[in-house]
Amino acid sequence: MTILPFIQGLGLGASMIIPIGAQNSFIINQGIKRNHHLVAATICIICDISLFMLGVFGGSELIGANDTLFTLISWGGILFLLGYGALSLKAAIQASSTTNQAGSDIQSFKGVILTTLAVTLLNPHVYLDTVVILGSVGSQFTAAEKPWYLLGLMLASIFWFYGLSVFAARFSPILGRKKVKQGIDIAIAIIMWLIAWSLFNNWLASA
Repeated sequence: MTILPFIQGLGLGASMIIPIGAQNSFIINQGIKRNHHLVAATICIICDISLFMLGVFGGSELIGANDTLFTLISWGGILFLLGYGALSLKAAIQASSTTNQAGSDIQSFKGVILTTLAVTLLNPHVYLDTVVILGSVGSQFTAAEKPWYLLGLMLASIFWFYGLSVFAARFSPILGRKKVKQGIDIAIAIIMWLIAWSLFNNWLASA
């Protein structure tokens, strides 16, 4: 039944996308600042869909079969997450004394595009989630079932990123307050480091 791959894709996609990561934290910050947040969400979705397709149609086997490539991606992800967490903590410490920060650090349209691409494509952890994990599950389906599995993954990404960006923009007067924003940045830092730790443990287990 084609509905089962679709439901599995929707559920697994949501389980990988919803936990706060580099993409989500960036979308939240762009939404709070109302700084081309829908553009950033669209780029994240397009990148996700491209990586989903790569994983389902063979990319997961390529990475999984190459220990050196898997190690490079794992350690790249660990270092990226540690650095991103440090930047989030630094932002919390150096937060300005103004009551609302929603209008600070506004980027140009081009800057938002480039930063979104960097946050997405320079984060090796994204490839582990989309290409290796979700792709390896998708590779088990038949040729007729794979498009339905992909559709589930795609809708999970579309609903989540657009919903998150609109939510952050809608509640930016609250989320942009100094103490709330500091709390978000600190939480993001902790989450990034926890993900890095789990990624390190996964690498140890596979070594």
